[in-house]
Amino acid sequence: MSTLYRNPSILLNSIENWLGEKLRAAGEKGGIVGLSGGIDSAVVAAILKRVCGDRMMAAIMPCHSHPEDRLHAELVARHFELPLLVVDLTDTYDTLLSALPAAGSEGAKLATANLKPRLRMITLYYLAQERNLLVCGTGNRVELTVGYFTKYGDSGVDLLPLGDLLKGEVRQLASLLGVPAPVIDKPPSAGLWQGQTDEGEMGVAYDELDRYLARGEGHEKVRDFVERSRARSEHKRNMPPLCRIGETKQA
Repeated sequence: MSTLYRNPSILLNSIENWLGEKLRAAGEKGGIVGLSGGIDSAVVAAILKRVCGDRMMAAIMPCHSHPEDRLHAELVARHFELPLLVVDLTDTYDTLLSALPAAGSEGAKLATANLKPRLRMITLYYLAQERNLLVCGTGNRVELTVGYFTKYGDSGVDLLPLGDLLKGEVRQLASLLGVPAPVIDKPPSAGLWQGQTDEGEMGVAYDELDRYLARGEGHEKVRDFVERSRARSEHKRNMPPLCRIGETKQA
């Protein structure tokens, strides 16, 4: 096992204890996670099932999604016997998009793609409030550091069980938990558009990002990407600035 990564059994035990404490502190609530068909959500769902039993839910929310993603999400749900709900957001997405002004810029492409995780966030919070659950996010340390997530989309959660884990540690946890191989082996993707992959969009491999974050080692290109991305995305990790007004004299 590479010394770059921590022992997966210890990581799993720590996450389970932390998650159990957070749910108990919230009033014995369970958890809900959006199941995308990717490795991160599969790991979170598997851990939730171990901690909560049937006091958890996995939600598949297709929205012009690749058919393989839904198949993999359903595979994970069957494999771990997860309580499952499917909410198809395709028509909702299309209706919202038809009400917005059309634009052909590159910025509009990303804004349009980001509607999907934001609609999923709304759906998860509806289901969570209805069932007395907490929304569990799937972001890992790499994604959170470089801002590779949608503000008020997949970042709109109550808990981040994988937030301290490098991508390689997520993979090792997936193997330990028995996540199906097709889910572990597929290229990571946020599913923002057809053919989109995380590493293709970032231009840097997860293994390189893991090494830089764990040891500060890496090619200048990797260091530059991480530090520029960290600075550019700082607003995503902070609450909105609050205009504080000091004492004023009455007129």
